[in-house]
Amino acid sequence: MMKKYDAVLFDLDGTLLPLDQDYFIKQYFKALCKSLEPHGYKPDELVGGVWAGTGAMIGNDGTRSNEEAFWSGFASACGLRVLDDKRLFDDFYVGGFQSLREFTSPSDKPRALIKELRRRNTVAVIASQPIFPMRAHLSRMEWAGLDPDDFTLITAYENSAFCKPAPGYYKSISSDIGVSPERCLMVGNDTGDDAPAKDVGMDVFILTDCLINRKNEDLSIYPHGTMDEMISYVLDNT
Repeated sequence: MMKKYDAVLFDLDGTLLPLDQDYFIKQYFKALCKSLEPHGYKPDELVGGVWAGTGAMIGNDGTRSNEEAFWSGFASACGLRVLDDKRLFDDFYVGGFQSLREFTSPSDKPRALIKELRRRNTVAVIASQPIFPMRAHLSRMEWAGLDPDDFTLITAYENSAFCKPAPGYYKSISSDIGVSPERCLMVGNDTGDDAPAKDVGMDVFILTDCLINRKNEDLSIYPHGTMDEMISYVLDNT
């Protein structure tokens, strides 16, 4: 008998929004540097500072928000002036960040899937790595044709205190949506970040269209497949 899930957690980049993550990140930094260089930020310094802030978020232990961790790590690397320049980064997500849409390949299929889950009263979550501000997540959801109102939770750096693949990330989602891990399915394309949901009791489906499998894990241990196969699996189990 197939298992019926009360909640489905979806990664965004490379899952509901098909893209090449490594290339997207490269273009992200190019756009960020272009936006901030007129304000005195040298590209190498800026990229290093953002990675320092990202590292602080990845290592976050739940004692502060990822937003607080990022700006602390960024300021440690680039100086306290970055705290006075937050507005410049907010402006970037309204402006230059939007140019990155051309490096994605949206499909109508995820939108139809999410609408069907809502019709079934199944909880849907955007479980995207919460290293970006909510504004960046909402933009990428818009590119994918997704309606934020169809999701019970969207993880972003403002509302998260852990990152993938920490167990605390998945436990906190389970707690926030009021669904036990055993009743949740995590759908993602990264075996390193998404598959660890199994460690807290969630089931996992690995989407192979934009697969990231840096350690060459054996996919046969998980349900896995293409976008169409993922959609069939989710609908058969909700």
